[in-house]
Amino acid sequence: MRIFNKEIINKEGQEVELMGWVATRRDHGKIIFIDLRDKSGISQLVFTLENKEIYKTADKLRSEWVIRVKGEVKKRPKGMENPELETGQYEIAVNFLEILAESKTPPFDVSTDGYKVNEEIRMKYRYLDLRRPRLQKNLKLRAKFIKFIRDFLTEKGFVEIETPIITKSTPEGARDFIVPSRLQPGKFYALPQSPQQYKQLLMVSGFEKYFQIAKCFRDEDSRANRAYGEFTQLDLEMSFVEQNDILELTERLFTELIMQIFPEKKITQIPWPKINYHETIEKYGNDTPDIRKNKDDKNELGFAWVINFPLFTKQTEKDFFYGSGKSKWAPSHHMFTAPYPDDIKLLDTDPGKVRGLQHDMVLNGVEVGGGSIRIHDPKIQEKVFELIGFTKEQKGRFEHMLEAFNYGVPPHAGIALGLDRLIAILQNEPNIREIIAFPKTGDGRDLMMNAPSEADKKQLDELHLKIIETKKNKS
Repeated sequence: MRIFNKEIINKEGQEVELMGWVATRRDHGKIIFIDLRDKSGISQLVFTLENKEIYKTADKLRSEWVIRVKGEVKKRPKGMENPELETGQYEIAVNFLEILAESKTPPFDVSTDGYKVNEEIRMKYRYLDLRRPRLQKNLKLRAKFIKFIRDFLTEKGFVEIETPIITKSTPEGARDFIVPSRLQPGKFYALPQSPQQYKQLLMVSGFEKYFQIAKCFRDEDSRANRAYGEFTQLDLEMSFVEQNDILELTERLFTELIMQIFPEKKITQIPWPKINYHETIEKYGNDTPDIRKNKDDKNELGFAWVINFPLFTKQTEKDFFYGSGKSKWAPSHHMFTAPYPDDIKLLDTDPGKVRGLQHDMVLNGVEVGGGSIRIHDPKIQEKVFELIGFTKEQKGRFEHMLEAFNYGVPPHAGIALGLDRLIAILQNEPNIREIIAFPKTGDGRDLMMNAPSEADKKQLDELHLKIIETKKNKS
């Protein structure tokens, strides 16, 4: 029965069976050494002329071939140990070898960290790139990270609920990916920018505590800490709570997560500081303060909350998602954020002075999440729509929300946290793509799958679509 490489440390003197990839080969004349890699690590295999047939087969082995071996676990000769490997005191004297699959010469060495390899080559051969120990570690840690969140919230009485991936296009602050409907010609779905509306409707439904590890889709330009097209967030919502309830729950979750999964990390300040928006602008010059004492210490984590944002900002041309373009105001966060109760009267007289019950979570000078107390009064929601200049047609896109809010909606609040960005910071990775299994390039291409690609005429006809030739798409 096959065992994993790391298990050989408890099998001295025993016959074992291993399977994996040839990581490296060293030919010392009458002895061939092969480093065998599997998901658990490396084992050193030893082939000698005592068994000429096996030695002859071993002589054919090349990098990334897949093999199956059997042999006895032995202690390495004194002075030949490798302290950098967990299995470095042991080796396998091979008495059986089977080649399961051969490999072409890889386009790059997967044993390095990969940072110096051309990214487009890495993305084209991502299935090879993912063999790197660094990326294997990142994705395994990501799984552990998400499991901790699931266990923590489930224990606190949250219900994990999946929300739709094809939904309605509504103006929420970024470009939608739209999906044509075959059954309803001329009409379109959209991929969700976030589960925002669904999670608020789940509060109307009486679930009170919801969470989801959610896929979100936005047609935004890529950058180092934002992946193109899609990202993963922790989405949660609670009913009958105040702002501090959300902050305390989130802070407890991530403080405990850091202590358990990243024990080498040190949080700068516990409890996390709460900084007013105007204070952080005045002191740090931005709304993402880096509160670390030593910014060169990769193991220091400066978590902070930024609160008391203005509810509105002045609308500019980039806010084309909001209103008719004639309004003075755009939402500082989004149009569902509740104003401070004391400031509601200012909605009619001086909207620029209205504070929003918004909270942003910041880590080491980077925004990693945000949320708010939500509007649950349909009259206030209508007023916010009016102030940001929504047309009648745009208001109509939220008819389902406004209608639902006439049926006893509880006060509720929530937060959404960018897991890709968080894990990248915690793993000290320079780019968010290093902790995503199959990311797009900076310009939104999947080089491995060759996407986006053209649709054939039959597909377009079924969807009642026609491609209009322009100079841009001809080139």
